[in-house]
Amino acid sequence: MSTSANSPYHHGNLRQALLEAALIILEKEGEVGLGLRDLARAVGVSAAAPYRHFDSRAALLEALAVTGFQRFSAAMEAVAASNPPDPMAALGKTYVLFALSNANLFRLMFSPQLKKDGRPGLRMAADAAFDTLRHVVGGDMQTGRIKALAAWAKVHGLSILLLDGQIALRAGEDTEALIAEIIGSL
Repeated sequence: MSTSANSPYHHGNLRQALLEAALIILEKEGEVGLGLRDLARAVGVSAAAPYRHFDSRAALLEALAVTGFQRFSAAMEAVAASNPPDPMAALGKTYVLFALSNANLFRLMFSPQLKKDGRPGLRMAADAAFDTLRHVVGGDMQTGRIKALAAWAKVHGLSILLLDGQIALRAGEDTEALIAEIIGSL
């Protein structure tokens, strides 16, 4: 079985090309638009080529969620490293803006169908994001964990409310300013 000479498989990293194409499809069409055959067609490789990197659609979804957590962690770490005056507010705002800018990826990252048990790569990526938050809140292992969980619950809830249109923006209201004001009042 061979792929065409123009396929990314021979001219780069097919796995990464598939993930990048899948991210685009995910944001445009949602999870329902993702299929390995359609993805192969979008990248210009044989229908069998994606199976060299993802043995199933579930494996592709998991890889996308891992990619999302890695990007999310990088954004959170960059904010934490910038030493903002109010680190918790800065991390909270980053969290919500990431969710709003990557709505379908965010939903996939926290999808109940992607259980982190039995998926060490996904667990590790998710834990890295949480550890950034836990580090910023400080405290011992138990106290820091509880504080981080409380902060996470608040910003995750705000993110979902905004994504689902449950918080209506008033005419002329700035989304980022509203987010900052809500987070600042926590």
